[in-house]
Amino acid sequence: MKKVKFGVIGAGGIAYRKTIPGMLEAENIELEAVMDVENIDAIANDFGVNKAYSTAADLLADDAIEAVYIASPVELHLEQILAAAKAGKHVLCEKPLTLTLPEAEQAVKACADNGVFLQEGYMMKFHGAHTTIRQLIADGALGKIVYVRAQLSCWYPPIEGAWRQDPAKGGGGSLIDMATHLYDLVEYLVAPIERIVALTGNLVQDYKSEDAATTLLELKGGCHATIDTFFCVPDESSRTRLEIYGANGSIFTEGTIGQSIGGAAEGIFGLGAGGYDAAQDKDVERAFAPIDFPEVNPYTAECEYFADCILKGTPPTVNDGGNALHIMNVTELAYASAKEGTVKTL
Repeated sequence: MKKVKFGVIGAGGIAYRKTIPGMLEAENIELEAVMDVENIDAIANDFGVNKAYSTAADLLADDAIEAVYIASPVELHLEQILAAAKAGKHVLCEKPLTLTLPEAEQAVKACADNGVFLQEGYMMKFHGAHTTIRQLIADGALGKIVYVRAQLSCWYPPIEGAWRQDPAKGGGGSLIDMATHLYDLVEYLVAPIERIVALTGNLVQDYKSEDAATTLLELKGGCHATIDTFFCVPDESSRTRLEIYGANGSIFTEGTIGQSIGGAAEGIFGLGAGGYDAAQDKDVERAFAPIDFPEVNPYTAECEYFADCILKGTPPTVNDGGNALHIMNVTELAYASAKEGTVKTL
């Protein structure tokens, strides 16, 4: 099988923990080079990569590299995307694509103008549970979807130099870093977002970025959704739940949201046809059944998908530039809603 030769810009952090190991499992990718400003020789050695660069410019000057994965701090994304596009490299970039919507527009235009593909790293769409649930919803297993709740929280205390804790470097805190994942996932599973109300604040952590964000959404067709994302909830006390309620049943997951491969899903179907239960007994046993789904490394799957697009010469339709602009617009409207105390309409 022909393979796309990738270089990684920003090989520490999420790239080191998740994406590079996932990339190495992809059948259509060859990891050609890695770049980081710290410990790059050790990183290259850990993954058996022969080429190690300490600047993005040096990596982009490597003619053997066909595509790059960018996982640097967000403040660097625009500059690096523009440089990669000018160098003729296809771009897979971590989310958020840039700090602002105008920057995102520049990035998307540069890739289009230079004839390179662009994909943003919303990898949760590739999780086996989520692709399975999406098909169940499309098949009408839950009837009309009326409410979704998606939760992603963690304990993220003040850390010296942490770019996510400074809006000038990361664009914001728990909203832009985690809620964006869930905006994207809810739209993938159910329907596009049409209205937004958001709350943000610093409830525990005292850094510049928000440590708390809750968003109320109205989706096309009327479905309501809440997205709760916090940097001030201990990891052990959050189950990262996804709850989807329809007129004929519901689906619950735990552990499928986040950076995992596994987790669990269960559902109950075929309801909604009976009469009104005046007793409203809520302590009865519910007949939820496990939902089987394929175990897929979402990082491997997103990289394989992008490489396949490159090999076929077909632009990506999942997490493409248009989607990146849309999610950035949603994000800015959410922040504006929180600041102004208003409802925002797309």
